Amino acid sequence: MDAYLPETGGIHPREAAQHHSQVASKVIAKALEEAGIKPRDITVIAFSQGPGLGPCLRTGATAARALASYLNIPLVGVNHCVAHIEIGKLVTKAEDPITLYVSGGNTIVAAYEAGRYRVFGETLDIAVGNCLDVFARTAGLRQEKGLVFGAIIEKLAEKGEKLIPLPYSVKGMDLSFSGLLTAAIQLLREGKHRLEDICYSLQETAFSMLTEVTERALAHTEKPEVLLTGGVAANKRLQEMLRIIAEEHNVRFCVVPKEYALDNGAMIAWTGVLAYKCGLTVPIEKSIVKRKWRLEEVDVPWVEET
Repeated sequence: MDAYLPETGGIHPREAAQHHSQVASKVIAKALEEAGIKPRDITVIAFSQGPGLGPCLRTGATAARALASYLNIPLVGVNHCVAHIEIGKLVTKAEDPITLYVSGGNTIVAAYEAGRYRVFGETLDIAVGNCLDVFARTAGLRQEKGLVFGAIIEKLAEKGEKLIPLPYSVKGMDLSFSGLLTAAIQLLREGKHRLEDICYSLQETAFSMLTEVTERALAHTEKPEVLLTGGVAANKRLQEMLRIIAEEHNVRFCVVPKEYALDNGAMIAWTGVLAYKCGLTVPIEKSIVKRKWRLEEVDVPWVEET
């Protein structure tokens, strides 16, 4: 597969969308080849309808509409956040978890109740993945194919020896990472501490906040499992923290494998299958993308049926 990596700075929506449009046909052809099927073997087309960056969503939606129209088959719009939860449940065999979904765009603690996934806590400003990415770029780190900023910070943090106090912002069931990021960058610019120690302190503080809120949601809901999903789920230290609280509450800890932790087509396809089996399709003329489509706005009738 072909992922977009900006040469400098963060993701530029227009450049990312141009990249998507340039590689779309190649990625689709490769997916068909690896699956060993022909376009006419496809029953339904699923696409990420939101939330996310508008230009990128529109590029994916355009490709999906074209395929559905050409093949004369149904179209299913999938919520990106729901897809992260569903692929996590599929590959870990979790049935009814409290979920911590952490990525560059989202930080959400959620669980299923009465037909939808309900948000028990979330970030009030930036996502934890974005916090780590911005810090890494400010520190002059460079990501490579297969080694994202979060993984680079994790490696540096493993060599950290000193825990430096940083802002710990848990507000009820919600979290704030902007003050933590500002303070970490300030430490960086002061030049008084090793980069490894700052990375270690940043990780420990951010992940402790996430663990606290997840544990409180777990105690409240009494769910039998904790599921960690999203791109930041690949971090071993965060996994360790959540595993500890799961053991203390005598529940099963589930973590999505690395290949399904980052954004991937499989999670959209699988959630599309679940929705299609429940009759949830969308006419092409109504398949407009939803940049701010919240998790709790999505009906998930398949959860009760499985």
